[in-house]
Amino acid sequence: MLNDSDYIREAEATRVRVLSEALPYIQQFAGRTVVVKYGGAAMKDSFLKDKVIRDIVFLSCVGLRPVVVHGGGPEINSWLEKLGIEPQFKNGLRVTDAATMDVVEMVLVGRVNKELVALINRAGGMAVGLCGKDGNLIKARPEGREGIGFVGEVNSVDIKLVESLVKSGYIPVVSSVAADENGQAYNINADTVAGEIAAALGAEKLILLTDTAGILKDYHDPSTLIAKLSIQEARELINAGIVGGGMIPKVNCCVRSLAQGVHAAHIIDGRLPHALLLEIFTDEGIGSMIVGSKLMI
Repeated sequence: MLNDSDYIREAEATRVRVLSEALPYIQQFAGRTVVVKYGGAAMKDSFLKDKVIRDIVFLSCVGLRPVVVHGGGPEINSWLEKLGIEPQFKNGLRVTDAATMDVVEMVLVGRVNKELVALINRAGGMAVGLCGKDGNLIKARPEGREGIGFVGEVNSVDIKLVESLVKSGYIPVVSSVAADENGQAYNINADTVAGEIAAALGAEKLILLTDTAGILKDYHDPSTLIAKLSIQEARELINAGIVGGGMIPKVNCCVRSLAQGVHAAHIIDGRLPHALLLEIFTDEGIGSMIVGSKLMI
């Protein structure tokens, strides 16, 4: 039977094994850019939020270059309701009329973004908050479907400002609001923004924090997690209907970023504490990793 001293030694041995396992990955990815799309339960739960923030600061401290892109749907809904505006959706997209767009910009740029910046700074990082308008980072265009208002797509990315911040040791925190050439603001899907920024940066990794274990062969069975797959295999899963619903745009986002030069894209469960570190710095990982070809797996 183990006594207190035995438990302490076992815990210390576990910490040493974890650090030893992480070392090759820290060495491999030092100086590389990692784009993290932050959303889901990990943004709403204060315990999980603390873990994600600490993970992001840890990445920066060990030599990686994190860039954070975030959404904020639940908080947008909360503020719309406070202001007497009923949230509306059409085909999975937020209907964004002029009044709603004002609220989206206020919440994402003025509240959520600055809260994340403050949390990262408080945890020992150096964060700077941005939106697509800053430094012409993202030029938007209308999504194109009728009846959804100011919902946009990424028309172009000018990455100079983000590159300058990253090279100076700062952690850019980007909200998914951008403007078109006439200055009209648009609400853009945060996954899409993260993927396009990752591609423009030539990032080592794009990581999407979600509320699922990753890509599953059976949506109802987490044990069917697919740990590694290629672009071709990801497309085949969509065509076969194995990947469906809200996972389709996330997988497509990953595929598009890989096709533009990102080395690996990950879909991981943000509900798991320290999910980022577990995915990047352990042999097994915890989610699904998509790479450019079968030869890379």
